[in-house]
Amino acid sequence: MRIAGGETNHGCALSPIVLGLAAMTPEIYIWPSLLAGDFGRLEESALKAQAAGADALHLDIMDGHFVPNLSMGPDVVKMARRCLNIPLSVHLMLSRPDQFAEVFIKAGAATLTIHVESSCVVLHTLRRIRALGARPGVALNPETPFEAVLPFLGEADEVLCMTVHPGFGGQKFMPEVLPKIAAIRRAARPRAGRDRGGDGRLSITVDGGIDLNTVTRAAAAGANIMVAGNALFASKTMAQDLRQMREKARAAFDQDATE
Repeated sequence: MRIAGGETNHGCALSPIVLGLAAMTPEIYIWPSLLAGDFGRLEESALKAQAAGADALHLDIMDGHFVPNLSMGPDVVKMARRCLNIPLSVHLMLSRPDQFAEVFIKAGAATLTIHVESSCVVLHTLRRIRALGARPGVALNPETPFEAVLPFLGEADEVLCMTVHPGFGGQKFMPEVLPKIAAIRRAARPRAGRDRGGDGRLSITVDGGIDLNTVTRAAAAGANIMVAGNALFASKTMAQDLRQMREKARAAFDQDATE
């Protein structure tokens, strides 16, 4: 997928980038995580991901409080928006994401994801994200039960399931999260869409330990967006691996849809 770059609309109307993301939700997408890029050459890493065929670029924002690490700020998002023509998915691992939603959307976020465990009024913040012109997403940590996201399924365009403990890259995939992914897919409010359990338009994203082996398990559980860090940025054949990752996920997701 390729969407032309452009400014985010900060009114109620969604920008062309966001509209493109909304239209893509039934498909499988691979989002390289810039957290695994070279922090001395972040622009080069971002361009590398795009050249490899990434559907979007994923950026993890950490405050050192919600998670025990610091990562990047809105200037990195601005850099990525300036040099790329693919959408930007910004994941706020912040205690108070409500205080930073507008600045990251203005910086260029097409999707803005906040944690259900954060210290804000989640429903209000999701609605504000949409009003500012971005796609709202809600994330859950590995130990958080799927029931915690149920009140927000009607407001979020994306549910992100962490399959590692947030804060650091390079961790191993946690298969115990897979039943939660399947439960969210089943519990989503049915709408016109795919002929499968749950909402055919809801995007379920998996972030943590995704590689050429784990991607099939995540897709079979019902995830359609895969965030991959080290498995792609450390690869000498990033484009080939990204393409293969997408194909393997597509096959697993389609097989699950027919069962």
